[in-house]
Amino acid sequence: VIGVVIGKTDVRSFPDRKNIGSERCTFNFTIRDSPTYFINVQSWGREEYIRSLAESFRVGDCVTIENPLIQSKEAEREEKFNPVTPSCYKLLLSENHSVVKTSSCFETDTRLLSLLHLPVKDPQDYYSLGDIIANGQSLNGRILNVLAAVMSVSQ
Repeated sequence: VIGVVIGKTDVRSFPDRKNIGSERCTFNFTIRDSPTYFINVQSWGREEYIRSLAESFRVGDCVTIENPLIQSKEAEREEKFNPVTPSCYKLLLSENHSVVKTSSCFETDTRLLSLLHLPVKDPQDYYSLGDIIANGQSLNGRILNVLAAVMSVSQ
């Protein structure tokens, strides 16, 4: 699978239930290869492997994923922490079998770079900041999708 990384989580670690005293780590990212299709990728493993994988690319990089395991996703549980994708599957990376390679989007396919800026939600499913300000009382307590642009970043 070849795609552009459109989202990425931080590495998280958990106590390993099988090996008491050690930890397992997880790391997720989302790749896109067309305007319509994108998929979440999940990796579990030793801390060294997961941290190395997480540091090997960033959002906007093109990646090639070799030998992932294709797994049905548990939509309700997984989509609390990852973007909702149009697929009912996710890719699972294994330290022993999977490989992630990075390359310049220009080397791979220039059209992939333009996918980085496309929204992942239906364009009719957004509220603007103006809508929220104007209708704040009626929206109180609801979960909304917001479409906004960052104007500046400072300390």
